[in-house]
Amino acid sequence: MAGRRVALKSIDWLAFAERVPPNQRSMFNALKTRSDAIAAKLTSLPEAPAAIDWSVYRSTVAKAGMVDEFEKKFKALLIPEPSDTQTSAISAQEAESNKGASVYIEGSMARIAQYEQELNKFKNMIPFDQMTIEDLNDTFPETKLDKVKYPYWPHKPIADL
Repeated sequence: MAGRRVALKSIDWLAFAERVPPNQRSMFNALKTRSDAIAAKLTSLPEAPAAIDWSVYRSTVAKAGMVDEFEKKFKALLIPEPSDTQTSAISAQEAESNKGASVYIEGSMARIAQYEQELNKFKNMIPFDQMTIEDLNDTFPETKLDKVKYPYWPHKPIADL
């Protein structure tokens, strides 16, 4: 039965809950409750439908051959199960997302290394109250005034102020 196959696919609700933002926790709980209710309903159904006792119908139906015809049509009946058309698309999206996430993680690691270097620079520099202008310009080259290019106060273009 198709319901059993669907019910066999389990969801890792703990891993899912870790990724849910706090403002969407109520929607997540509603989804989990509904999913659990559907799963319980699926598991309560029998594996195979109840068998039809055709002999009882043959003895009670007056028209001869009608039950045999129904039985033949019933056995010939094939109920189509929906085909899974989305799993491949979802797998492709997951692979694409994983690739994007790994690129983001690599970029983040590079930024973390850069920020750690900056943090070490700040930890190892002379305290501001003991710094001279030359120390400030050595530590932060962007603060150095260009008196040759801009000989008048403020020694910077007004747009940069």
